[in-house]
Amino acid sequence: MQRRAAIVLAVLAVVVVLLYQLRDVLVPFVAGAALAYVLDPVADRLERLGIGRLAATFVILAVFLLLLVVALIVVVPLAANQVAALVASMPAMITRIQAIIADHAGPLLERAGGSGALQELQSSVGNLMGQGATWLLGFLRSLWSGSQAIVGIVSLLVVTPVVAFYLLVDWDRMIATLDRWVPPRHRDTARLLARDIDGAITSFIRGQSLVCLILGTFYAAGLWLVGLNFGVLIGLMAGFLTFIPYVGSLTGFLLSTGVALVQFWPDWVSIVMTLAIFLVGQFIEGNVLQPKLVGDAVRLHPVWLMFALLAFGSLFGFLGLLLAVPIAAALGVVARYGVRRYLQSRLYHDGTPILAADGLPPVAELTPPALSKP
Repeated sequence: MQRRAAIVLAVLAVVVVLLYQLRDVLVPFVAGAALAYVLDPVADRLERLGIGRLAATFVILAVFLLLLVVALIVVVPLAANQVAALVASMPAMITRIQAIIADHAGPLLERAGGSGALQELQSSVGNLMGQGATWLLGFLRSLWSGSQAIVGIVSLLVVTPVVAFYLLVDWDRMIATLDRWVPPRHRDTARLLARDIDGAITSFIRGQSLVCLILGTFYAAGLWLVGLNFGVLIGLMAGFLTFIPYVGSLTGFLLSTGVALVQFWPDWVSIVMTLAIFLVGQFIEGNVLQPKLVGDAVRLHPVWLMFALLAFGSLFGFLGLLLAVPIAAALGVVARYGVRRYLQSRLYHDGTPILAADGLPPVAELTPPALSKP
């Protein structure tokens, strides 16, 4: 067992090092695998309708590429123009917010902290917003500047569909091959763990994607009806970032509040309506969308998911964002299985043999026994 554990840990270490060293090269391949994984149920459904696997793959990828091309031609330029206009308006917004602070909070701050308190607060607000705008502008420029970035974008758009096509055609065959590689003694347990991992990943991706789409539409429509400048952009951005718990709503709330103060002041009704849109959106997300669309099958704690996305994104960039959710879901399933095994083990029950020594029972049959009274 120690030798097996050492081999597994060594293989995992080698895989992590290779992923880190090849993170830029692997992005289109991992993106293609993720695309094939998401589209495989659609291909299976088309097969049940009598369409061959190859033809079903052609149809699915053709529709996907058509939607992608429409998005690149129509949506991306509009979004880029809106983002550029928002960044360009940042200096005027900063100046306006500083003026509002000086007009309404100046006397109170001077009485509380002296004559320099107001200047210090204005300077802090200006520096903070200026640094945020500079970082955002530099980040957007870095996406499109440099030969490496251009090559990465081209490879993502060209290589990813090709990889997805071949993987989608051979997906069932690859899964069957991996199943045969598992030792027969542990095959039932491996299948149960794989089904649990697959259920957690698919439930989260499909459910959370619908949550992002619904919230983005709600925020964009609500801010547009209020008449907020850049309201559609802020709403869609907040909905897209909802994939990371609390990040989307907090980002949209702060951006819309700043724009609303600059645009509507002193019209408190419009400002309160802007804030109410995000409060209602949070209520709908927590009480309706998350329980109905995501549910308890995922069992990924928001803090664990947020840490996984930020940690993998920091280490591996865009590749890390692609791998964060599957790895977090897989680790969660394995950890819960390990806890159930521990509760059935001799170590937990003071040496009393609980499990059969010749193999692992199915996970579904592992229920913690009642402890005997002393």
